[in-house]
Amino acid sequence: MRAVSFNVTIPGFLLGKGLGRVTESAVFGALSGLRIGDVAEAPLPAGDWVRLEVMKAGICGTDVSNLTFKASPAMEPFGSFPAVLGHEILARVIEAGPAVRGVEVGQRVAVDPMISCVMRGYPGERACPSCADGLHCTCTRMGEEGELQVSGHAIRRGATLGYHADLPGGWSERIIAHQSQLFPVDDALDDRTAALMEPLAVGMHAVLGMRPWGRGPVLVIGSGPIALGTIWSLRAAGYQGELVAQIKRGNEAAIARKLGASSVVSPGDEARYALVDTGAQAYMPIVGDEVYAGGGFPLIFDCVGSGQTLAQAMRFAAARGRIVMLGCAAEIKKLDLTFVWAHELDVKGFVGYGREAWREGHAHTFQVTQDLLIETGAPVSDMVTHVFPLRQYRDALSTAANRRKTGSIKVLLDPQVA
Repeated sequence: MRAVSFNVTIPGFLLGKGLGRVTESAVFGALSGLRIGDVAEAPLPAGDWVRLEVMKAGICGTDVSNLTFKASPAMEPFGSFPAVLGHEILARVIEAGPAVRGVEVGQRVAVDPMISCVMRGYPGERACPSCADGLHCTCTRMGEEGELQVSGHAIRRGATLGYHADLPGGWSERIIAHQSQLFPVDDALDDRTAALMEPLAVGMHAVLGMRPWGRGPVLVIGSGPIALGTIWSLRAAGYQGELVAQIKRGNEAAIARKLGASSVVSPGDEARYALVDTGAQAYMPIVGDEVYAGGGFPLIFDCVGSGQTLAQAMRFAAARGRIVMLGCAAEIKKLDLTFVWAHELDVKGFVGYGREAWREGHAHTFQVTQDLLIETGAPVSDMVTHVFPLRQYRDALSTAANRRKTGSIKVLLDPQVA
């Protein structure tokens, strides 16, 4: 089958870091570790696995960061290479093992890409504490080989499809998956909406994890799919207070309003005025940036994770405010943490999705997300700005990486287009 794979090597790392700012060829092209070609398909490793035909696969900001070597190396031990990339996946079942339950051949499914203990060969009571609690995105075995045999060897280390040498991701024609990863897509959702299930679920998991939200106002920092998905998730899950979205570009601002933002502000002066409107008083230290006391935002979602946005979140938070880290923050130099202790801030991170307390019971975040997409009818598919055939993956990555120039928000690959 045709697939886009990525291999991590020391020469590739040095080349990408050195020439990546000069030419995209060093990170997306011929000089990079990224290749399209024929990849052997693995047999189904057990009776409760399926084979899927990929319909749409998203390009995530994390993918761009990893390919450009801007991400922290801290997560490297929890992947295995070479790997077929792509963890945002809409697919159709084309083969099901004899023990598969809950999905049938021909069904569209959204794929939870995170690798759990049951997938590694540790079901039931053998699962780690995270997986036993339904929070497999923090599986404690992600750095180990498992007991499951894939293509004649023990399944290798890894946290997610797309960064795993044995389990190809969605930038390919076909993949294999365990039945626990699959969520049948309702006919009420079109393909573009369904292809957003994974990034929307990231925002939904954080929103549900921060209940009760309080009366607000809530500030959401970021212009990408995670930020926009967080805005929608807050409204869809029931938050009714003021919701301020900090957005960089006009097309993103329009979508933020459609998805439930009360107001949209640009970074800088407009964001400062929104803070002052909460009752915050500005003070100027002898050196450094302006600081504030009084007022502030009781709940802030930082969906960027840069030094600039984290510093802003700590300065803009109310006393005893809560800051949610959804952007993939990595190594940040000279980050001033003064207000974490001076204002007794609560800083919490979220990753992925899992088992949620929901409506008098429990459900996986993907299921909650799908149900609320149907109930709200929200135009989340407006986030999909570009769709490329798999063979044009370099153009797709360049489009995703250069958002200011291209106006991209979510870029999808379609492996079924010739």
